[in-house]
Amino acid sequence: MSFANSPAATFERSDSFVSYASPAIVSPDVFERTGRAAATRGEIAVELDLRHSGRRSLTLRYETQGDRSLPALFVAGGISAHRHLAPSREFGEQGWWQSQVGHGRSLDPSQYYLVSFDWIGADGTLDVALDPADQADAIAALLDALRIERLQAFIGYSYGAMVGLQFASRHASRLGELVSISGTHRAHPYAAAWRALQRRAVALGALQCDESQGLALARELAVLSYRTPEEFAERFGNAEVRDGRVRVAAEDYLDHCGNKYVARTPTTAFLRLSESIDLQQIDPSTIQVPVTVVAVSEDRLIPLSESYDLIERLRGETRLRVLRSIYGHDACLKEESDINTILREALADCTQVAA
Repeated sequence: MSFANSPAATFERSDSFVSYASPAIVSPDVFERTGRAAATRGEIAVELDLRHSGRRSLTLRYETQGDRSLPALFVAGGISAHRHLAPSREFGEQGWWQSQVGHGRSLDPSQYYLVSFDWIGADGTLDVALDPADQADAIAALLDALRIERLQAFIGYSYGAMVGLQFASRHASRLGELVSISGTHRAHPYAAAWRALQRRAVALGALQCDESQGLALARELAVLSYRTPEEFAERFGNAEVRDGRVRVAAEDYLDHCGNKYVARTPTTAFLRLSESIDLQQIDPSTIQVPVTVVAVSEDRLIPLSESYDLIERLRGETRLRVLRSIYGHDACLKEESDINTILREALADCTQVAA
């Protein structure tokens, strides 16, 4: 996908919205005002050729932090993550990765121009098969609109790491380095089976005319796949009898996770993005940019053997960091100090190469 100049292109302009009648490069003054703010949000209408679903009209919802003159980083999380990374002066609500984003942290908006977006399909209105490659192409379209020719680094966690690998393969000239945390080049059959059962839970809920309960159960199953038996052994005690039935100690926690997820996630978004993970398939030998792979030995969704296979098949400069954590796949969100160290090292190396 390319955003070449098109004489037929037309734009609607506001402080944070650009609408494309056809793919085109945005003139520099479109983001003049918003690009200098500490944080900005916007929407961009584009048309993309989706790998399994043909040409579609899409709306990309993005957020930036920092001055646009700084080195640009794209930051992406799991399928539940979104464009809001951390609180800012303009948008004070809690973000999904504020442990790493903020003044004095590894991803400091005073040092980097941070870009993120909502996954295509995240609003639940796009009920088609989505591939991680589609997300990578959407990111390239967003960078065109923001007039970012090249990222210093793409930092991806979980699904974001998978999309990062796709971006590194499909848009290599626009990337200095990839940091891939708890993600891999292909969907492992064991992890895919977990996700298939989650989607069946949603289907069963729909048959019972209670789709939200099905989605809550799917999320609870997902949480079990993210975490480890060791963590549950530390956190929860024995089962007990309540009102004549046995209640397992972890059920209250899982119910909380399920209900919280249902409150913010459209069912269609969950189903299509869950499927998208299972469509991940990329040849690592097509990636020649420097890659830091971060693996967690207790991660049941991304077995350590998969990370070793990825490292062996990448063609650029590679580095592997292996963490031990009772939080398993969620270690990126919980092991703040270790992740901070890894990010600082990776970005320092990238800065030295760029210099």
